[in-house]
Amino acid sequence: MKNLILVILLLNVSIVLSQEQKEIPLKKSQFGFAQLDFLSVKMPDPEEKNMTLTGIHYNVMLNKYSYAGVGLYGAVSGERGGFFGLGINAGIKQNITNHLFVDAGLHFGGGGGALTPDGGGAYIIPHANLGYHFKPFDVTLGYSYINFFDYGKIKSHQFNAAIQIPLSFDYADFTENGNDYSIEGLKETAWNQPSNRFGLFVHFDNLSFDENSQFKQNTTIRLAGFEIQSYFRKNWFYFIKADGAYSGIPSGYMDVFVGPGYHLSMNKNRTNILAKFGVGAGGGGGVDTKGGFLINPDISLEQKVLKNIYLTVNKGFMLNFDKSFNASTFGFGLKYLEDINGISSEGNTKATAEFKGVEVIIAEEIYFNVQRMYGKHTQNMNQISVEFNFFLNKNIYAAGQTSFANFGNAGAYAEGTVGLGVETNRFFDETTTVFAQILGGAAGGGDINTGEGFVIKPSTGLNFKVSDKLNLHAAVGYVKTHGGDLNNTFVNFGINYNFSLLSAR
Repeated sequence: MKNLILVILLLNVSIVLSQEQKEIPLKKSQFGFAQLDFLSVKMPDPEEKNMTLTGIHYNVMLNKYSYAGVGLYGAVSGERGGFFGLGINAGIKQNITNHLFVDAGLHFGGGGGALTPDGGGAYIIPHANLGYHFKPFDVTLGYSYINFFDYGKIKSHQFNAAIQIPLSFDYADFTENGNDYSIEGLKETAWNQPSNRFGLFVHFDNLSFDENSQFKQNTTIRLAGFEIQSYFRKNWFYFIKADGAYSGIPSGYMDVFVGPGYHLSMNKNRTNILAKFGVGAGGGGGVDTKGGFLINPDISLEQKVLKNIYLTVNKGFMLNFDKSFNASTFGFGLKYLEDINGISSEGNTKATAEFKGVEVIIAEEIYFNVQRMYGKHTQNMNQISVEFNFFLNKNIYAAGQTSFANFGNAGAYAEGTVGLGVETNRFFDETTTVFAQILGGAAGGGDINTGEGFVIKPSTGLNFKVSDKLNLHAAVGYVKTHGGDLNNTFVNFGINYNFSLLSAR
């Protein structure tokens, strides 16, 4: 018995020593920038006003001069409120002097709007700009061209202007996902820095229209949405959110907002009041927002119900400048809040910190034999999709996905879905993972009958490692609507960009 006790003690000591000797991962930095750009597009009908598109992008620097990323466009003036596009970016930024630089690149995506001559939805926007470095941001101006080349009629040459804001982040390799390290050990490394608060928010809003609004509906429009919040000061944050209608009107309505917010905590940080002001674009589904530009002031109350999870209720307004679209919003949601990439945060009493995995998946998705409403025929439909996965632990993740049709004569079809997934540990010599997920949300447009807009998408697939940050991605699944004709199998293929963030909350 004494020998057995001695062996157990020795094993415990060896485990403790091995944990203490576990090498803390190197803190790496990914340089990048956010961009807001504007272009005024000439429409095929000479009697129609130009459509002004505003783009929101995030690009990572691949090296000192080249970049790649994703971007979302929305109409903010003209006659095409509800026009949206989603795509991928690639380009170069090369300095000429200390202040002047050239920026040339290409955006490829899919999108459209109701009654817009967008064909299948596929488009390209090449640009060539001259930029100037200011201290906190860059400004560029130059030439761009837009072409809806899959049987669309929108082809336009125009000037474009952009504001670029440096936005980098620290990370560790994705292999650190789920690994714990002691706070004491991290204090001796570059991870010993103030953390940044980061929130993921799933919400449901009810949209009710003012009696003076030109848009009349006897029923409340119900929206489902996904929001990302990132804090740049103790109480100040910026956010981006997207909503889609899933009940109350024919499918197709969508909106996207960005803006600042202020966070006030009380009750030992268990209760929060948030005030936000969003600007963005919206429309579709028979909802006339004129040119598409909307503002969205909002106030919400959050109450902590579980570790890192808050229940929220919100009240706000959504309107355009002339109040022809004027609605109030009331909703609720669930929010997941983390302090990331540092070990010093208010109220942190944890002895360990954990790395949380993040995946950004850009894929081309194919729906097979999709029924059309008016032609009464079936045809394959392609869409470009971007999915964001945040790992709650080593194997379970929360997911948000948006996608827009780009081939198959369904321009203006779009989806916004959220859900949960599970992913295995790596096998086959640490190269392969298998995942399964289920997403649900809103979809519509493009002559595709999705009923009032609610869809559910279970799928399974695999990721194959090609570098520390990149994987090849493939999946197969099924999409089903409530009350619509879209009930089809699908496949997608793409690239999975992944990394880990340190959480000390």
